[in-house]
Amino acid sequence: MNPLKIEFLGTGTSQGVPIIGCDCETCQSKNLKDNRLRSSVLIKSGNSSVIIDCGPDFRQQMLRSKCQRLNAVVLTHEHMDHIAGLDDVRPFNFKTKLDMPVYCTKRVENRLKEQFSYAFSDEKYPGSPGFEIINIYSNENFKIGDQRWTPILAQHGTWPVTGFRIQDFVYLTDISGISHLESEKILGSKVLVINALRKSKHVSHFSLDEAISYAKSTKVPEVYLTHASHQLGLHEEVSDSLPEGFHLAYDGLKITIQ
Repeated sequence: MNPLKIEFLGTGTSQGVPIIGCDCETCQSKNLKDNRLRSSVLIKSGNSSVIIDCGPDFRQQMLRSKCQRLNAVVLTHEHMDHIAGLDDVRPFNFKTKLDMPVYCTKRVENRLKEQFSYAFSDEKYPGSPGFEIINIYSNENFKIGDQRWTPILAQHGTWPVTGFRIQDFVYLTDISGISHLESEKILGSKVLVINALRKSKHVSHFSLDEAISYAKSTKVPEVYLTHASHQLGLHEEVSDSLPEGFHLAYDGLKITIQ
């Protein structure tokens, strides 16, 4: 089995960090680890290169990571900070002469067909992005190249959201709750990425304490916190406060899972 190489393309919430017009200490920080694009990860193994979520910073993230090849996009849910960059898959369409495989639930597919109606039109204009929609279901595993994917159903407030286990790597973003049955899919993994929006409670995201408490219950040895807002605080201060085995992820962080 090939090792997984994970790159955090973005670790911020829907507005990113810094937020336009904000003068808080996090938004004004000179530490580059406090600059957070919208949340996404790039997963590479063998000849497979896949991203989870494609937000409005997708183009910038691809250029920064020097990504030359992308085999698929996998979407967790349909909020704009997770899908707005899909138009920018066009260079990959032009390069491969193929539609980009997009793995998502039927609910997300319906939203994409509204938001990017021009890409699904029977009379597409030249240069439109090309998508190959592949529906995913919470009770069915799937493969992308040499990668084995297990969907994990969770709640994002009142919205459904899909997390994923790829071999021994688990990615859960924008969650506020998850059932015991779905949590069993996480057991035995080596790395868990989970959202920690801020220190105070939120209606549709785990707070820092909630994320830590849930992650501890899974007994996954290494945990990375993502989808952080400016309200979470400064990277260095938050990092220093975390329990053993917990890390505050940052844009550009790379890890390898054997």
